[in-house]
Amino acid sequence: MLTRRRFLHTSAATGLTLASSHLAAPALAQGAKIRLGYVSPQSGPLAGFAESDAYNIKAFLASEAGANFEVIVKDSQSNPNRAAEVAKELIIDDEINLMLVASTPENTNPVATTCEAEGMPVISTAAPWQPWFIGQQGNPGDPASWKPFDFAFHYFWGLEDVIAVFLNMWNQLDTNKSIGGLFPNDADGNAWGDPNVGVGPGFAAAGYTLNDPGRYQNLTDDFTAQINAFKAANAQIVTGVVIPPDFTTFWNQAKQQGFAPKAATVAKAILFPQSVEALGEAGHNLSSEVWWSNTHPFASSLTGQSAADLAAGFTAETGRPWTQPIGFIHSLFQMATNVMGRVDDAADPEAVAAAIAATDMDTIVGKVAFNGAGLPPFAAANVCKTPLVGGQWRRKADGTFDLVVVDNQTAPMIPTGGVMEALA
Repeated sequence: MLTRRRFLHTSAATGLTLASSHLAAPALAQGAKIRLGYVSPQSGPLAGFAESDAYNIKAFLASEAGANFEVIVKDSQSNPNRAAEVAKELIIDDEINLMLVASTPENTNPVATTCEAEGMPVISTAAPWQPWFIGQQGNPGDPASWKPFDFAFHYFWGLEDVIAVFLNMWNQLDTNKSIGGLFPNDADGNAWGDPNVGVGPGFAAAGYTLNDPGRYQNLTDDFTAQINAFKAANAQIVTGVVIPPDFTTFWNQAKQQGFAPKAATVAKAILFPQSVEALGEAGHNLSSEVWWSNTHPFASSLTGQSAADLAAGFTAETGRPWTQPIGFIHSLFQMATNVMGRVDDAADPEAVAAAIAATDMDTIVGKVAFNGAGLPPFAAANVCKTPLVGGQWRRKADGTFDLVVVDNQTAPMIPTGGVMEALA
């Protein structure tokens, strides 16, 4: 496949001697370093996902393997158009050898799509696999037209996993099984709220009813319509996939308008300690999916740290509580090191893509292997699933919060620290 990037790179590299040894990371030329591009939402409403970036990149570059690499970081500003733009800059102008990206479909999809078009290998994470894979198809509504990717690879959990985890948590409570759904008009919200392939059918199969009042725009300032719809449905559970500032607005307005469900289990919005801390007492016992924690039983191939060590190191360096993306951002650099250590020519995108496809390694977030396990055939070549459990935020006397794993039926190797409790 001859792309614009390939043509420019080949023209510029004429006469360049490439290393062919199986070192931990092959050099492009004498003394050259492998160039990793990393697109991250360091500003804007998704900035919480990038809180650990500096910590993780510093630790990676300080590791023995990291000495072979250069990391070029671009801020997507939480904007999909900007994400695509800076991805192209990294590919064309910075001449990277491998792209890394994480942090919701609004960030991962435009980067992966750009890489696929330009023939640049990309490893992606921290977005459910359906919005990532299906969302990049030319016709997401026509499964027969979906095609695998040549250069884009992704590891994370899927909607089937979050459905199971949320149901497992709710089944610990006595509720009327009526759910209010908050789904924005973005890639995540449209995937989760899809009446055919979203979360609703899975909830219905378990006897729950999802009340979906329709899509709203991100950064809305009035959720009265949604709150009234949930009251009318006597919803005792709230769920959805909401950006952090929107859930803060919704939850404060729900309290003001007398809407008090027994459970609020919301993806994305309350992943981060600062999001829950901003709610004060109203944050106690809010629940969400847990993709990574300081109790996960995995370790880093880069530093030898356990999940607990990695989380504690972040807190020691920043003074902030650990946050879920720490593990997944760290794992991207584990992946990059492993993949580039298995290619003879770091400037050969086909070889790098083939090495990604052949990955079978243990990371700080669990095993990553693109072997199709647990996936439908159409996604098997490009996606790997990682474990998911459920947790609740428990407010401590000093006003800070602990994230306690309260259900691990989908991943028994991850220990629980308590049971699901109803909201006060």
